[in-house]
Amino acid sequence: MEINIRDARKEDMSDVLKLINELAVFEKEPEAVIIDEDDLIHDGFGENPAFQCFVAEANGKIEGMALVYFRYSTWKGKTVHLEDLIVREEFRGKGLGSALYTEVIKYAAQEKVKRTEWVVLNWNKDAADFYRRSGADVMEDWDTVQMDEKAMHLFLEKKGIL
Repeated sequence: MEINIRDARKEDMSDVLKLINELAVFEKEPEAVIIDEDDLIHDGFGENPAFQCFVAEANGKIEGMALVYFRYSTWKGKTVHLEDLIVREEFRGKGLGSALYTEVIKYAAQEKVKRTEWVVLNWNKDAADFYRRSGADVMEDWDTVQMDEKAMHLFLEKKGIL
């Protein structure tokens, strides 16, 4: 099998969205994806791109992707956040994920960031073990905190801002 890792293009966003939806099913949240292909094109390829995306091709077909963006740490400075690394189920264990992961770390090093970070679900032991073997620190004493759009509006309403 021939593997090629490259920067994603606008015309890849249909395949990227399919992978995002596949990940949502894997993570047991199939209804959580609300973006569409137009959002990905606008947000990733507009005047000020919000993300960088890499795709993994196997035998000329997109079978995986990794999406990253810059963040800023008050302790470290500029960092890269790996939002998602996805490989189609039938291609897992064939080197695509490792190749994408390597591309992300290479990109971060080229950008001279002080840290690359991401989140892994606590039940995804295979992924956590892979990350540990690569030298990453899986920080078990930190919890991810999120507030969705509805919660933000409710919070602001309670404050009298909306």
